[in-house]
Amino acid sequence: MNPQAVFCPNHACPARGKTGEGNIRIHSRKERRYRCRCCRKTFSHSYGTAVYGLKHAQALVVLVVTLLAHGCPVQAIVAAFRLDERTVRQWLLRAGEHSQAVHDGVVLAEPRDLHQVQADEIKGKSQRGPLWLALALEVRTRLWLGGAVSPRRDLALIQSLVASIRQAALPRPLLLAVDGLSSYVTAFQQAFRAPLPRHGACGRPRLVAWPDIAIIQVVKRRLESGLEIERRIVQGCPQMIARLLVASQGGGVFNTAYIERLNATFRQRLACLARRSRALCRSPQTLQAAMFLVGTVYNFCSPHQSLRLPLYIGHRGRRHWVQRTPAMAAGLTDHCWSVEELLTYKLPPPPWVPPKRRGRPPKAHVLEAVA
Repeated sequence: MNPQAVFCPNHACPARGKTGEGNIRIHSRKERRYRCRCCRKTFSHSYGTAVYGLKHAQALVVLVVTLLAHGCPVQAIVAAFRLDERTVRQWLLRAGEHSQAVHDGVVLAEPRDLHQVQADEIKGKSQRGPLWLALALEVRTRLWLGGAVSPRRDLALIQSLVASIRQAALPRPLLLAVDGLSSYVTAFQQAFRAPLPRHGACGRPRLVAWPDIAIIQVVKRRLESGLEIERRIVQGCPQMIARLLVASQGGGVFNTAYIERLNATFRQRLACLARRSRALCRSPQTLQAAMFLVGTVYNFCSPHQSLRLPLYIGHRGRRHWVQRTPAMAAGLTDHCWSVEELLTYKLPPPPWVPPKRRGRPPKAHVLEAVA
């Protein structure tokens, strides 16, 4: 137990989220509890993680969640480990909520230069009807940027997805590749705008579109003669699109092949998304939790073959491939996470802000200001 690497999770504590301040002391080694000297509250070592408060062993929970994140059916886990089905689904929901918090706190914490983003939708099946899952991917690092779940494939679903892309993007030249759904163009043009600075004027500022935003569409039609592909440039010039293609994928023609490969990964790991399957999802909340679990494990715990780097050894040209995950390629971490590290990752609360004092200042402050 290292108190210097632990922060206080109490939101009412002035020292919350700070490490190495000397305010954390060991309260009980047997129960693995800490104590904050600032707010005098005690908390568990696993507080704020996905395994907090569970009665089963942490190794068993990590093993079950690992199987769920790689597409193992719930009934197979129930039969193999003799667990209750409700327990397994509760662990899935808890792991999904924790993965969503890690995704929002790490992937979407700071915007970056994305170069090219591809987005697409997948149709799933639930007990109450079809569910649509929208996903977005950064091409250069293969980083999953987020997703949205909705029973309808409409503008609201696309706007929820575009909000995640907007949060992760810097106002730099950006290429957005989508399919023929018209809602993408509307959502992109509404989201990628910034308020115009105004000096001394009242009212809502005028929103100005980001410069150097290119939108392309790849429309596929299945005909009797074969597959027909139509590529459209909705916004942007061909020269800028060519430069962004070189920076993100090394050149070639624009397409949606990278997001379609990610769709195949999600179809493989989530049975309700398979095209010909009898598996059903119970509710949109379950699908959203499973989506964030699979996506976060893909970002932080799964090495991507196209992202590996050669490490040359000696003078004979011998090389060793260094495996990298999308999070490592994006600079979010320096090593490949394990599922246990993902489930036990703690997000610090926002820094404490002292409350604003209202009313007249005390007489002592007034006398000091006069002196």
